[in-house]
Amino acid sequence: MTDQIKTPRKKWLWDNFKSLGSALLLVLVIRSSVIEAFKIPSGSMIPTLLIGDQIFVNKFSYGLRVPFTDWIGENPKYFFRHHDPERGDIIVFKYPVDPDIYFIKRVVGIPGDVVEMKNKVVTINGKPFPKEPASDAQLDKIFKSLEDSSNEYPRERMEISNQTFDHTIGTIMIDKQSYFSENFPAVTVPAGSYFVMGDNRDNSKDSRFWGFVPFENIKGKAVVIWLSVWMDFENSKFTFRPERIGSLLH
Repeated sequence: MTDQIKTPRKKWLWDNFKSLGSALLLVLVIRSSVIEAFKIPSGSMIPTLLIGDQIFVNKFSYGLRVPFTDWIGENPKYFFRHHDPERGDIIVFKYPVDPDIYFIKRVVGIPGDVVEMKNKVVTINGKPFPKEPASDAQLDKIFKSLEDSSNEYPRERMEISNQTFDHTIGTIMIDKQSYFSENFPAVTVPAGSYFVMGDNRDNSKDSRFWGFVPFENIKGKAVVIWLSVWMDFENSKFTFRPERIGSLLH
């Protein structure tokens, strides 16, 4: 009688363990090869992304990955590649200087491009990006959300490959010893690598400072904001931005 009771119980435990294990494996496969969530920790992509934005990154954007290969090795492996990053893509990648850190920036130069910056004007292959004034109302709303009342930020809009996005030109340099915030000598992007910059370029440590991003460092393309919450523990402040939920990134 005891054995008859224990056997069904063991089977029930084993069946549930298998179901839980299968579900967990599926979640890990999806996270490794299809989509993954990241949180924005800094203002280098303002106004496109704010501190506290939480985004989904499409890891299938550039090809189908072999699951877990980017976790157990330095470089991910692909079943196949179907697309290369394009100018204007917002990508999450392993910081080339320290692969344990993830950065998010916008692709400015693709392999073969000549990238240069003179007096804050970026040129690709000798052609400057078109610019137009950005909406003051939009940026005022962003600064209010960040509790930044500064008016020292000229507002411009940049256009790359027919994709228009806002960026902020500030007065604070990352490194006051460096001239890269205003000027950058012409460089050619090598094969298999990309030149990236933050939309908030004067407050962005990007390819101007540490070089190119190899394709194998790219985790995927940022596609949507699924939550936006900023918690300032030092000042005991909490900011929830429901209007940003569902915003597509481009």
